[in-house]
Amino acid sequence: MDDEKVVPIVYGMNVLLADYHLYYQKLRTFHWNILGKNFFDLHEKFEELYNDARVKIDEIAERILTLRYHPISKFSDYLQIAQVKEASPMNSDEDMVHELLEDHKTIITQMKFIITEAGKANDEGTIDLLGAYVRELEKSSWMLNAWSKEGKESLKASMVKA
Repeated sequence: MDDEKVVPIVYGMNVLLADYHLYYQKLRTFHWNILGKNFFDLHEKFEELYNDARVKIDEIAERILTLRYHPISKFSDYLQIAQVKEASPMNSDEDMVHELLEDHKTIITQMKFIITEAGKANDEGTIDLLGAYVRELEKSSWMLNAWSKEGKESLKASMVKA
C-alpha cells in the first residue's frame, strides 16, 4: 500500500490503541471500585469488558505492525493522544456506566474514521478488523444502556404490530 494512504490509518490506529489502553484501565478501576446493589452484575460485566479490551489492544498493535509501522507503546504517549480520559474510582455505578457509554461513542467514532481512511487505501484487513469491533462495541453499548434505564422506557414500537 502507498505510504501516503497508510499513514493516516496508522496514526488513527495509534490513537485507537491509546484510547483502548485508557478504556482498559478505566474498566479495571471500575471493576475494583464498584459498590452497591449492582456490585455483582457490574463487577462481572466490567471484567468481561476489560478482558475483551485486552485482546483488542494486542490485535490493534499487531495490525499496525502488519502495516509495517511501530505501535505507540509508552503510557505517557497514550495520555497525550487518547481521546478517552482517565476516570475517578469514586464514581457511582450509574456514573461508571454513563462514562463507559460516552467512551464507546468516542471509540466507535475513531474506528469509523479509520475505516474511512482504510477504504481510501483499499486496506481490507483493517476494515474487516474494525468492522467487527464496531459491531461488538455497539452491542455492549446497547446492553449498558438497557441496564441504565428505569424499566419504564420502551423500545420504538412503530414497526411492530400489536
